[in-house]
Amino acid sequence: MNQAVTIPGMTSRTVTVGKRQIFVSEVGTGYPLLMLHGGGGGASGLSNYSRNIEALSRHFRVVVADMPGYGQSTKGVDRNDPFGDLAQSMLGLLDALQIKRAHVAGNSLGGACSLRMALEAPNRVSALVLMGPAGVGITRALPTAGLKHLLNYYKGSGPSREKLTTFIRDYLVYDGSLVSDAMIEERYLASIDPEVVASPPLRSPSSLKIAIRMDFTRDPRLHTCPVPTLALWGTEDKVNRPSGGKALQERMPDCDLYLFCKTGHWVQWERAEEFNGVVTSYLMARTPR
Repeated sequence: MNQAVTIPGMTSRTVTVGKRQIFVSEVGTGYPLLMLHGGGGGASGLSNYSRNIEALSRHFRVVVADMPGYGQSTKGVDRNDPFGDLAQSMLGLLDALQIKRAHVAGNSLGGACSLRMALEAPNRVSALVLMGPAGVGITRALPTAGLKHLLNYYKGSGPSREKLTTFIRDYLVYDGSLVSDAMIEERYLASIDPEVVASPPLRSPSSLKIAIRMDFTRDPRLHTCPVPTLALWGTEDKVNRPSGGKALQERMPDCDLYLFCKTGHWVQWERAEEFNGVVTSYLMARTPR
């Protein structure tokens, strides 16, 4: 889906991070803002933020990455600590780009990666924006219907247009009629990359120990995380429960919470204009001078 997103002045390249190749796109000249996508089938950085990059680039140096396992980046993620593996890779990307400190925004799986970055290296993250982040309270309740569909995409009969259409239109967004057939087709084609099918990047935790490691509400570092955080959640999110926003706010020292009514899991796409305004205002106020 990357080819479908064209932003004036944007450049794209592949950056070496350890043993991985990370596909990254950049536009803008302000303070760096790293944007990390969600983990659904066929997800990528540019497609995830197609309605946000241009607006945010007027104020920030927007860096949009394909996380390991997705898009045009190297496939494969550590199953024993997926959030930690992604976070270390994205911190390595900042090193490769010679960015000492940045704002970080993440949706769903990207939100989990962003939050883990802040816990592992709070001195590298100026502010966090989390959109329905994964891993909040996952061991305290059964998976949502949307998360089950997401995790089962590569199971059973394998990936299909029907599975992806159901997930996107019935679970990802509040109003599925707004999602075009072309968008689904592009994402489906990305999801059936043989390397991805051979090693799907998003799976159910294989043990309770791993699940607990992935649950941020069980990480004591959350209570002392100094990074200013804005949690954005759709009240109709069927993938990650909106109650996760309150859970973060109760545990983090500096966490604002914004709930969008009649909105699903894809806040930045479904409510793009308001998202762009809220995020710009929040991050501008927390940009180091």
